[in-house]
Amino acid sequence: MNIIFGPVNSRRFGKSLGIDLSPSKKQCNFDCLYCELDPAKTVDSYEDVISVEEIIKALTLSLENHQDIDALTVTANGEPTLYPDLSELMEEIDKIKGSIKTLILSNAAKIHEDKIQEALLKFDTVKLSLDCASMRCLKRLDRSHEGIDVEMIKEGMLSFKAKFKKPLIIEILMVKGINDSDAEIEALNSYLLTLNPTRIDIGTIDRPPAYKVEALSYEELREISLKFDSSLSIYIASRKKVEKKPSFYSREDILDTIKKRPLTQEDIDVLFDEKSKDELQVLLNEKEIKIVNSSEYDFFIR
Repeated sequence: MNIIFGPVNSRRFGKSLGIDLSPSKKQCNFDCLYCELDPAKTVDSYEDVISVEEIIKALTLSLENHQDIDALTVTANGEPTLYPDLSELMEEIDKIKGSIKTLILSNAAKIHEDKIQEALLKFDTVKLSLDCASMRCLKRLDRSHEGIDVEMIKEGMLSFKAKFKKPLIIEILMVKGINDSDAEIEALNSYLLTLNPTRIDIGTIDRPPAYKVEALSYEELREISLKFDSSLSIYIASRKKVEKKPSFYSREDILDTIKKRPLTQEDIDVLFDEKSKDELQVLLNEKEIKIVNSSEYDFFIR
């Protein structure tokens, strides 16, 4: 039973260790179609609970063996906010982590609960999933546990955002034919304009899913990103299915493209040929374009 996994090297967070709060089995209040774990009945609480003491013991040992860790990522084979002692655990982690940053990956199903918000406030970065803005989509794609309501999730995110002054990242995982419709994207866009998170990560399936569902290509994700308001900071998280070769962009094309949607260096590498990259550098030198950082990612903006 591996409570601690890694370390893994991340461009965003440096050298990171993972903390699995449900190492024995999948325990989740969602059974998402795209989940890399095998299908399992949803639950609203953990059946198997490891103690805070056991987690801290495993973490302490791992930190002794890996003394150059930059980040600790709290996750689970399932949903980490179902862990009943999350707030106490974070207090204990704070005692031993030193300058290491903490991150949690959550599906946000319980974000409206005061107890959960109290625990999440103790993290340096919080990343919440929001695949759907409608109840029909939530039931179909995320296959949520009985009693979970998308409007409660959205209200909970808003109330948490009002308290949390550190990076709040929203993750949307797109599945072809389910949450990629214009209507669903418009509903997400409208809500996210109100929430105004630090960054929005849009991705798709990149590992074998639990159910037979289809991923989108990078180009399709790029088109979807353009349907969101340009004021939203959007990062396209998946580039594995790039189908087109880099293209030539004139000076005007570059300015127009970046005006519609700020680009990361990874976007540039996919979209721009070498001549276009040279022109981008000219625009940077002329200060027509600048680079801003949004929660660990650099974006080219006008």
